[in-house]
Amino acid sequence: MSRFFITSENVGERSIKITDKQDIQHIVKVLRLREGDKIDISDSVKWEYETEISLIDKDFVEAVILDKQKFTNEPFTKVTLFQGIPKQGKMELIIQKTVELGIYEVIPVFTERTVVSDNGKFSKKIERWQKIADEAVKQCKRGIIPKVCDAVVFQNMLSRLEGFDLVLFPYENEDDKTMKDALRGLNAKPESVAVIIGPEGGFSDKEADALKSLKAECVTLGKTTLRTETAGMTALAMIMYELEL
Repeated sequence: MSRFFITSENVGERSIKITDKQDIQHIVKVLRLREGDKIDISDSVKWEYETEISLIDKDFVEAVILDKQKFTNEPFTKVTLFQGIPKQGKMELIIQKTVELGIYEVIPVFTERTVVSDNGKFSKKIERWQKIADEAVKQCKRGIIPKVCDAVVFQNMLSRLEGFDLVLFPYENEDDKTMKDALRGLNAKPESVAVIIGPEGGFSDKEADALKSLKAECVTLGKTTLRTETAGMTALAMIMYELEL
């Protein structure tokens, strides 16, 4: 059953209206759904609905609510990925797969060793990456659409880390403490986790020291050195296995 995302303002007492033009076109032209067909709808905040299409208009699709439930496919722990911006199309793969794995939001980060520069058109990349997140979340039927945030520089990232219950810093020079050690040593299940991944060249010594000074949990992801596009997915999979399964 196809899933669509709306805002809570579009939810009535007994029915829901889909007003996004692309969604309407997808329902009519691509899926070729008709009145009487069922679709899943999420309000992107808390609730998901099983519905039946009751009216298809050129400006909206109306669906009668058959069942209403709280999200069942969203992790309790909200994981934010601070991703050092990689070269070429690697970020698209990172976003697609971490969304499938349960990421809450992705924040691109400019570091000392980031090769990509902001030439004034970086906002268009953010828009494209958000569309990739939108499509990925529909495929895996999550309750929310993870946000791809505006890019930040390393120093600004540091100031954001204070609000997280746990900050994990996978680092190629860490040999002793594993991700398993960090997660199984917790006294309580964290509601928010930050995962910090560097670009292709990793973090500079200065940046690594700055993270350690903030008491970020410096961990290893294993005996092999992972690519930047693999490291975030691996860390997230470990977190979901340990905290959610």
